[in-house]
Amino acid sequence: MISKKLVKQLINERIEELDRGLFVVDLKISSDNKIKVELDKYEGYVSVDDCIRVSRNVEHNLDREEDDFELSVSSAGLDKGLRVFAQYKKNIGRDVIVKRKEGKKLEGTMVDATTEQITVQTSSKEAVEGKKKKELVVVDHVILMSNILETKIVISFK
Repeated sequence: MISKKLVKQLINERIEELDRGLFVVDLKISSDNKIKVELDKYEGYVSVDDCIRVSRNVEHNLDREEDDFELSVSSAGLDKGLRVFAQYKKNIGRDVIVKRKEGKKLEGTMVDATTEQITVQTSSKEAVEGKKKKELVVVDHVILMSNILETKIVISFK
């Protein structure tokens, strides 16, 4: 079986060499040597060229004679939830849906993220005592990372 440590080293070598702000979101190696790598980027998006370059470095430095393998390198994708802290930092300012472990969902703008917690800001028009017209009420919700089941980016085509 191919060593996860070796594959990670090969990926990181190329990422450092490229110096484009890439980072690994996920790395899986199955028992039958199917290697699946998901990348993201601190600013902007992962290009096909980024994936090809990382893939080639891994492929050219593993010996198919010793271990046959299948390799897939891709972007983490917007349809998947945020899985590593770097993704949370990258997406500050974006609208998110947070599913908490107790089953509640919260949709709003992620305004802060630390390794321990995120802050999601919601706004709604509500009746305020003594006023005839509803007013915009903004609330910051602090959610511990340990209480988050899943955080997804809200995809909008506005």
